[in-house]
Amino acid sequence: MLSEEDDVDIHALKRQGMTISEIARRTDHDRKTIRAYLAGQRTPGVRQRAAPDPFDAFIDYVTARLGEDPHLWAATLRDELVPLGFSGSYQTLTRQIRDRNLRPACTACAHVTKRPNAIIEHPPGEETQFDWVELPDAPAAWAFPTKRAYVLVGSLAHSGVWRAVISPSMDLPHLLAAMTVLLGLLGGVRKTWRFDRMSTVLKAGTSDLTPMFAAFSKHHAVSVVACRPRSGNRKGVVEKNNHTAAQRWWRNLPDDVTLEQAQQRLTAFATGQDGRRREGRDGSTTAKVMFTAERLQPLPPTLFPVVVTEERTATRQALIDWRGNRYSVPPELAATRVVVHQRLGASTIDIATVSGVVLARHTLAEAGLGVTIRDSGHITALETIAMAAAPPGRPHRKKERIPPGTAARRAALALTGTAEPTTVISLAAYEQAAKNRNTLRWTHH
Repeated sequence: MLSEEDDVDIHALKRQGMTISEIARRTDHDRKTIRAYLAGQRTPGVRQRAAPDPFDAFIDYVTARLGEDPHLWAATLRDELVPLGFSGSYQTLTRQIRDRNLRPACTACAHVTKRPNAIIEHPPGEETQFDWVELPDAPAAWAFPTKRAYVLVGSLAHSGVWRAVISPSMDLPHLLAAMTVLLGLLGGVRKTWRFDRMSTVLKAGTSDLTPMFAAFSKHHAVSVVACRPRSGNRKGVVEKNNHTAAQRWWRNLPDDVTLEQAQQRLTAFATGQDGRRREGRDGSTTAKVMFTAERLQPLPPTLFPVVVTEERTATRQALIDWRGNRYSVPPELAATRVVVHQRLGASTIDIATVSGVVLARHTLAEAGLGVTIRDSGHITALETIAMAAAPPGRPHRKKERIPPGTAARRAALALTGTAEPTTVISLAAYEQAAKNRNTLRWTHH
């Protein structure tokens, strides 16, 4: 099949006086193909099908299957056609579907993106929108349980001002802990919180809040609204900020930053977004100006009691990493899995075994300082165990000469069947004897 451009080229070459053979060699096509296009027997851009076309026998089946499932993969459809006698390739099947326009438009999906959308008004101080954004390939130094990082984004629906908090998990304790930090970054509480239908917020299959989240919202004196199924555009403000955070902050985040440094960068980036232009009823303005109209309520004087639990692996020095610092554990837990418990707002952390036995408690240092906090009892026990396990004597040097000893020489003689010499001549005596022999030899000559 020749394209429109190829057809123009061969007609131009023909008008220049070239023969069909010369045109075929010049364009790397068959002479019969060139002759058919020059004679007008074939149309450019239209593939010539065999008569009869072997695909005609499968048109009814393909039409019926794509009518039942407009999203059916062509590879899956080919798996169904091969037992029915189809011998064409995957590329042949996709070309036939495309040329014959056999795949219908999905009406169930078209209404999501092509339906009319109304502009939703967000009065000042009315609603805060929350949503998780899952980010792949988290730096290994963060020691997250998976290779993903989760960022909870909170956006004020009226002004579009947003802040975000990085979290290792999306479970309920981490959600409540991230929201507590996020509300502090936003500077207060609004009357309504809007969420997707998260399993941590709503009971599965219902519109009822989970008990702990209901207590959390009651603690902050707010009402919770969940979006209807397949109506995520109701919280389009936070969805757009999710996209901005993923593409403009996460995409170029270096590998060597710590979790605390990444959180500082994220907060600084979100704060820098406050100056972007926003369209309001009174014309174009900035998010920072619109933020002044937000009526934020103060945060509760006390924090909601949430216990965040995470697993860690203790090092061989009996240390665990927690929020940018290192804390000691009993030496018998070195190189084993432990569980760290921190109550939100508490000044201490508890370190327990996997079975739940608490073996250490430390006073928290400021996150990200990189300090090491050891218990004096842990230091003494670790030194005792380390000294007891140390072997006696000095270790061997890498290039130390260690010749075979007496036991090895006797074993070698036993293997060869020779008798052990009764006289052992030292190296100094051997050298002196050799020198005497040389002296006598020269004297004789």
